[in-house]
Amino acid sequence: MGCCRLALCLVVVLSSLPDSGGAQQVKSARTIDLLIRDYTFKSYSRKFIRTGMMHSVILPQNLSGIRADTVKYRCGSLRRYGARLKEFHLGVGVTITPCAERVVVIRQFLEQNWSTVYYSNYDLSGYQLISPVLGLLAYNAGSPSEIGISAGEIPITVNFSSPQTEALARQNQRPGIVPLCANFGSDGKLTLSNMVALAPYLCLASGSGHFGLVTELPPVQARRKESAWKVAIGSSIGTALGIFLLALLLVALFVKAKKRSKREEMERRAYEEEALQVSMVGHVRAPIAATTRTVPGIEHGYTPSPP
Repeated sequence: MGCCRLALCLVVVLSSLPDSGGAQQVKSARTIDLLIRDYTFKSYSRKFIRTGMMHSVILPQNLSGIRADTVKYRCGSLRRYGARLKEFHLGVGVTITPCAERVVVIRQFLEQNWSTVYYSNYDLSGYQLISPVLGLLAYNAGSPSEIGISAGEIPITVNFSSPQTEALARQNQRPGIVPLCANFGSDGKLTLSNMVALAPYLCLASGSGHFGLVTELPPVQARRKESAWKVAIGSSIGTALGIFLLALLLVALFVKAKKRSKREEMERRAYEEEALQVSMVGHVRAPIAATTRTVPGIEHGYTPSPP
């Protein structure tokens, strides 16, 4: 009871958080499971839902990017007939431990904005998560205690080839790199395996849990070469752009200097013409002297001779 009260208090606190901070506020994958579980059981308490009927769980806004669907089964029917919950297929012979009468199975879909939770809770060094995280968990219908689902002779399959999951995987997948199936265990361990060769984006599981697709990151040396290549390309483009701008600057300076020289030449000619009083002589411009006459005067002591 103390654990349930703590989880309910956590639900109330996280429901009051702003929408944009959901993935940043919830740091534990276990906390996400508890929140989804509590909202799932609330959905059963609000209205009667028949056994074997799947319905969506309404989650708060601060858990945007997470979707959950749930179905209630009889333990014996689930073991005899198996079940299919969207991406998950439980074959005949699954074991539910422990189970009194009915089991509540929850399917989780966590978009990639929640991938940071799994990066911080599991050792994903050297790998990149390229798909949403899909969860399959089961609880006793009489109380919100978690129970385990184990596959019999037929393994549980997780199909990542649905339109949403396959689109995300292809968007993040690099050419020539084959994705691996990742099983995020409840003990904090990460288990990797190859996809089923007979069907694309199909993974096998031995029991309930959380699953995703990952790809290996390129080696550090390859990343350095790629980084150096990008730097070289960027430097070449920057150098070419710098040369082009420098050429434009030189052309502008040359044109400006030529205009200034021409203007100075015109000013010099105008000054000389004004000083020499250049005029047209026929079709030739020639300087002329200023018109001056010397007024004759009688010399002192001069006596004119008689006629």
